[in-house]
This record gives sequence, C-alpha cells and structure tokens, in this order.
Amino acid sequence: MGDRWHVEVDRDVCIGSGLCVSAAPGGFRLDGARQSHPVAAETDASEAVLAAAEGCPVEAIAIRLIGGEQVFPPDE
Repeated sequence: MGDRWHVEVDRDVCIGSGLCVSAAPGGFRLDGARQSHPVAAETDASEAVLAAAEGCPVEAIAIRLIGGEQVFPPDE
C-alpha cells in the first residue's frame, strides 16, 4: 500500500466488541472501559487495519490518508 493513515475511533459510537483488536491486534487496543483506541494515531496503510474498520459492527473507526482523503468509511 505504501500510504500513511490517520486512524480514529469514535468513542461515542464504539460498543467495545473487540473485533478490531482481533482483526488488527497491532493496530487497536481496548482500555479498561472496553473502548477501542488505535495503538498509534498515524500508521502505515495496512490490510489488517482496513479489515478492522470494515468489520466494526457500528462503523466507529475512520481512516484518512495523511493529508486528508477519506479511506474508510468511503465518501458517498
């Protein structure tokens, strides 16, 4: 992929399912309140991180290219 991404989790939407941690264990962690956080706000583009975002049951994960373009969820 070669791009750099900015990853955010909307804590108001996150239900703490842990699916993101299962899909991308190096990309996400759950805190004591079972809320997801990206391990790093900026990361190399990753199929695992994208799969985690796509698999989030409440679409709480947003990914943007560093510099602005939306990666997930796709602009409609």
